[in-house]
Amino acid sequence: MSLSAVQWLERLHALPLPHRVKIMNVCGGHERAITMAGLRTALPKNIELIPGPGCPVCICPEEDIFTAMQLALREKLVLLAFGDMLRVPVNVPKNQPRSLEQAKAAGADIRPVASPQEAVRFAQAHPQQTIVFFVAGFETTVAPVAAMLAEGAPKNLLILLSGRLTYPAVALLLETGQAAFQALIAPGHVATVMGAQEWNFVIEQHQMPTAVAGFTAESLLAAIYSVLRQFASGQLALDNCYPQVVRAEGNRTAQAQLQQVLQIEDANWRGIGVIPRSGWALRDAFAAQDARRQLPDYTEEARRHAGAMPPGCECAQVVLGKIYPHQCPLYGRACTPRTPVGPCMVSDEGACRIWWAGGVRP
Repeated sequence: MSLSAVQWLERLHALPLPHRVKIMNVCGGHERAITMAGLRTALPKNIELIPGPGCPVCICPEEDIFTAMQLALREKLVLLAFGDMLRVPVNVPKNQPRSLEQAKAAGADIRPVASPQEAVRFAQAHPQQTIVFFVAGFETTVAPVAAMLAEGAPKNLLILLSGRLTYPAVALLLETGQAAFQALIAPGHVATVMGAQEWNFVIEQHQMPTAVAGFTAESLLAAIYSVLRQFASGQLALDNCYPQVVRAEGNRTAQAQLQQVLQIEDANWRGIGVIPRSGWALRDAFAAQDARRQLPDYTEEARRHAGAMPPGCECAQVVLGKIYPHQCPLYGRACTPRTPVGPCMVSDEGACRIWWAGGVRP
């Protein structure tokens, strides 16, 4: 019999915790659910929830967004992108377009899409045009794109890929001793694709309590209870609190398509730097649909701050769980959802945007 949120809270309040425990919730969807449900205020005061690096919009390299903008502005093509990406600012002079949205206003043909299937339909409807699909996302976004290519996408549809794997960022924090948390809530949607067992390394290599959670208050509270019970007892075991869709081995078909279409390589994370084996790239067999190989390279190494967060923006520190969103000096002042300075204030999975929507004000 599953417990209600109230019953999980009662169990949490009854746990014997000797001191404050910090738990990182990796996923932006988890952060949104936690904030919107008001879970932080309902938990015992010695339990602290820290948002982590689970927002693909927040960590998408600035230079990739710049490249997408330049392709749309300078080449005869249509650029498709997920809606959240359109408002992410890049580091250019203020008299130049600073986002895909502003590039569209300057005359570029840029259109938001919600799925790879929508991109395929658009390319099929415009066979004489070159269509570039700018894809930024983690495993749950990249897997459908891999499936699209594996099953045969229209030849006029090129992919500008900025895909990332989730776990290497957590591994980086743990391996470098930068982790400011004692337990981990692993992302349910990523585990659906890659398998819960992908997170075993947190327990086996770092002896840290870990649980996979879904996106309801009940699943999240069950995962929080699980890692705290592990912490209190010292008995560690990866706990799957999202058994409705997550299996230990994950989705084998999706993994096979990822393996067929993509290869893993070192990749840059905005404001963080290069994380080994954390990015996806198209294999040589799919070079004909790789925008990076088929179109001009507009990377400008001379651009100041290329790849970095905007001056004064602490999004990288928020993403790494080192500060809370409202501790950034720009939060709610220069940076708001209407006028975002950093990427964490743009996406519905960005911690700053979520905290603002939840009513946190400086």
